[in-house]
Amino acid sequence: MKNYLVKQKDNLITFGMVIGAYIIVEILMQAGLISSLLKGLLVPLCAYIILAVSLNVTVGILGELSLGHAGFMCVGAFASAFFSQLTKNSISADWLRFTIALIIGFVSAGIIGFLIGMPVLRLKGDYLAIVTLAFGEIIKNIINVLYVGRDSKGLHISIKDAVSLGLEPDGEIIINGAQGITGTPKDSTFTIGVVLILITLFIVLNLIKSRDGRAIMSIRDNVIAAESVGINITKYKLLAFSISAALAGVAGVLYSHNLNSLMATPKNFGYNMSIMILVFVVLGGIGNMRGSIISAVILTLLPELLRGLNDYRMLIYAIVLIVMMLFNWAPAAREYRDKLLSKINFGKKKTVEAVEGGNEDGNN
Repeated sequence: MKNYLVKQKDNLITFGMVIGAYIIVEILMQAGLISSLLKGLLVPLCAYIILAVSLNVTVGILGELSLGHAGFMCVGAFASAFFSQLTKNSISADWLRFTIALIIGFVSAGIIGFLIGMPVLRLKGDYLAIVTLAFGEIIKNIINVLYVGRDSKGLHISIKDAVSLGLEPDGEIIINGAQGITGTPKDSTFTIGVVLILITLFIVLNLIKSRDGRAIMSIRDNVIAAESVGINITKYKLLAFSISAALAGVAGVLYSHNLNSLMATPKNFGYNMSIMILVFVVLGGIGNMRGSIISAVILTLLPELLRGLNDYRMLIYAIVLIVMMLFNWAPAAREYRDKLLSKINFGKKKTVEAVEGGNEDGNN
C-alpha cells in the first residue's frame, strides 16, 4: 500500500510538472516574452516529448533497443495528413477532423508496429536495433516513391511518377512522392500538444502499474523466470511494442498538422531522428518518464536559446550533453546523488517525527 501511494505521488508530480510548465509558458506568451522562434518550437517540442515517453515503453519497460521509432512517427504523420487532405472540404469542423486524424494515426502506427514486431521481437540486443532501424528507413523510402491522386473516378496510386497516375484535368495530387503532402490543415496547437502529452503519460503510467505492465517488466528483468511462471513472452512483447509504436503515431499526427509541407526527409523521419529520441530516453534515465520529458525539453530548446552565441552554441550543447550523461550514469555521480537524496529524505523524516512528537506532547 505504501509503495502504491508513493507511485501515485510520483505520477501526480509528473502531471503537475507538465501542467505547471504549460501555465508558465502561456503566461509568458501573453506577456510577449517569448520570441516567435521559440513559439514555433512549442508544437514540435510536444511531439518530441510524446516520442521520448513512448520509446521509453520499449527501451525502459520492455528492455529492448529500438531504432525505428521515427518510422512509426512517419506512418502516423502521413496516414493522418492523407485523411485530413481528403476530408478538409467535406468535414467543416476542424476539431472533429483532427480527432479522427489522431485516431487514424494511432491505429495505423500501432498496426504497423504489431506487424513489424512479430518477426523483429524474436531478435535481441544489437540485432533488434539494426532490424528496427532498417524498417524505419524502409517506411520512409516507400513513402518517398508513393504517388496518390484523386479525381471523379476515385483514388489513383503509382510508384513511378505523378504523370502515370492518369488523373483528369481537375484531379488533385495528394501524395507527390518525395515532395510529400502539401496544404495539410494546421490544426496542431501548443494546448493540444500538452493535452496529448498528458494522455500519453496517463496511458504509459497506468500500463506500468497494471498487471500487464508488471508482466512486461518481468520479461525485461529475466525472460526465463517470466516464462517459467506462465507469462506469454510473445504476447507481452508485442503489446509493449505496439503501444509504443501507436503513441509515436500520435506524435506524428501532431507534428504533421503543424507543417505546410510534409516530406519524408532524413531530417524529419530518418535514423537521426530515431537516435535523437533515444538520446532523450537515455539522458533522462531509462524507464524514467519524468526524466525523458526534462531531457527532451532541455535538448530541444538549448540550441535555440544559445543561438546568440553563434559558433559556441553547439560546443556548449555538447558539454551539457556530456555533463547530463555523467550525472545520470557515472557510478560516482549516481552514488553521490543517492547519498544526497537519502540525507534530504532523512532530514524530512526527522522533521515529521519532531512535529508529530510536539503534537503528542501538546495533546498530553
